[in-house]
Amino acid sequence: MRALEGNYNLTHQVTNKLGLDIVQGKYNNGQPFPTEAQLAEQFDISRSVMREAVKMLTAKGLISSRPRQGIRLSPASQWNMFDSDVLAWTLKARPSMSLLKEFTELRYAIEPEAVALAARIGDQEAIARIGAALERMRAAESGDDDNLEADIEFHNQILYASQNRFFIQLSHFIETALRVAITFTNKMADTRFASWEDHKKVYDPIANGDTAAASAAMRRLLEEALDLINSALEVEKQRNR
Repeated sequence: MRALEGNYNLTHQVTNKLGLDIVQGKYNNGQPFPTEAQLAEQFDISRSVMREAVKMLTAKGLISSRPRQGIRLSPASQWNMFDSDVLAWTLKARPSMSLLKEFTELRYAIEPEAVALAARIGDQEAIARIGAALERMRAAESGDDDNLEADIEFHNQILYASQNRFFIQLSHFIETALRVAITFTNKMADTRFASWEDHKKVYDPIANGDTAAASAAMRRLLEEALDLINSALEVEKQRNR
């Protein structure tokens, strides 16, 4: 672990490794969790670095640490899923269809309102950035750009164009989950690309200031993704019977 110090911040490396181990279930919830001293020895780091890593994992909801009680694992229901690290670890460890469905349902609650705000506000510079992301998606269909990056950029620029600070702060969370969700839904739809034409149906009413049409187009886009995920969940259900 010490050999990595020159490349990245050691505390964050330890936090990342330990967080992923927790999410992957490498620590049994019914067994005592290692102490800070034991973890420091395991990772070959100082107690002070380990203490900071424990603080970070506590803030993310994965563990609790109290004097004379030691470190305890927290149930998954207490994990901070809005933390981009926790979400990334969870998606890497077990990207279940159920989790992707919950994420898409959250998008369904947010993004139609975000596009409506973007259309209502009509910030031309912000709309131009959405349009630039859309052009990247069209270029990707010809192999001239990265479709996943362009798709993520399109959705994030909509959040920025909403000028809602709460929506904007979700951009890192949305980006982290989209990297997995888009890959899954594209595979289920038997396509390598998100549809440029479908996304243009979202962009056009934003550019025209049509809030209702923009919101409806985004809902249709997300409903298609939800339909694919629900179909996959039904297949899983049939297999497990």
